[in-house]
Amino acid sequence: MAVDRAPILKTEVTTRLDVSSDAPPVDISVVIPCLNEANSLSFCVEKAMQSFQSAGLRGEVVVADNGSTDGSIEIAEKLGARVVRVEQRGYGAALRAGISASRGPFIIMGDADDSYDFGEVPRFVEMWRQGYDVVMGNRFRGEIKPGAMPWHHKYVGNPALTSLLNLFFHAGIGDSHCGMRGFTRAIYDRMDLRSTGMEFASEFVIKAAQLGARITEIPITLWPDKRGRPPHLRSFRDGWRHLRFMLLYAPNWLFLLPGASLVLFGLFLVLWLLPGPRQISPHVVLDIHTMIFGVIFTLLGVQILSIGSFAKVFSYAERFDRNTVSLKRVLRRVTLETGLLLGGVLFLAGFAGCAWVSWQWARSGFGPLAQVRQVLFWSMWLFIGVQIIFASFFLSMLGISRGTYIGDYDLK
Repeated sequence: MAVDRAPILKTEVTTRLDVSSDAPPVDISVVIPCLNEANSLSFCVEKAMQSFQSAGLRGEVVVADNGSTDGSIEIAEKLGARVVRVEQRGYGAALRAGISASRGPFIIMGDADDSYDFGEVPRFVEMWRQGYDVVMGNRFRGEIKPGAMPWHHKYVGNPALTSLLNLFFHAGIGDSHCGMRGFTRAIYDRMDLRSTGMEFASEFVIKAAQLGARITEIPITLWPDKRGRPPHLRSFRDGWRHLRFMLLYAPNWLFLLPGASLVLFGLFLVLWLLPGPRQISPHVVLDIHTMIFGVIFTLLGVQILSIGSFAKVFSYAERFDRNTVSLKRVLRRVTLETGLLLGGVLFLAGFAGCAWVSWQWARSGFGPLAQVRQVLFWSMWLFIGVQIIFASFFLSMLGISRGTYIGDYDLK
């Protein structure tokens, strides 16, 4: 997923320069994204500051402001927080800039609406000191106060998206969209997060899982927010953005599994009906029309598999997919020449079969074509061969441009 990162990088550089070199060292940074949160921001900053004092922590609060006009900036500065002004709009953009500006080796992020209790900071720090790279809050294992979460988020949205994320990426997380989480700077720097919107929460968990980070969860309480205005979150729009993002990071599920299923089902129909019609029941007979659908399913499946192969190589090249051991093995063994050989054999077999049927038809004086099944069968292999040949060329071109692909090019 291409994202224009220039505005954020500019903000990050400016922010780092603004931090005085003689500032006292800190161990914990609390990063709070903010956009017009004057009604609740003071509670968050004060609780974080008090938690530092009560637990004897050297901490700082960084408020990543995304363009507030309601006095939020002045409130944060008055309470001792450091404010980072972020020009690029978006939840992820604000967090990325705030995290970049923070100085602690362990960072805790949370929303500015006081729905999360920053008095819980020491509990996150305790798990970090036990050796965990990522400490996720879990609202479902803790408590969700009445009115704190809409029913469709509580019973549909969050459980469904978390289940899909665990299915696709084996994260083993019970609440993947909890807005309060802690993490080490070392693991964050390895993630190379790119999202600027709400899908930042999903990307964070996906990449933590791909990197093999040590992840744990602690029960927390979700309180009704004190923002006093409609939320920035849009349930269906942002839910779709999370789902879309997960699918883009999971080409096996988006392309390879559906494509392989179509190919297998299509080939079954073609081979099953190649000898002749099949009687299913006294009133149902599957004949050549069903075989045509089998050919269509097979060709469609091959097309989807080709796109999936492009997506896999692109994901690896762009570091979307960190679990690349099996992909590296395949790419080292499957060269352009291998693809051309396989495609060429299938094309020639299909061409020979079609030529034989055409010759038989010509011998009969070009009368009614009685070998339609054979035409469908051999044409299918001819088309698949052509598809494989051109897909192999495109994969090779993609690999050359990325410096990752097969044959004479080394995987990096």
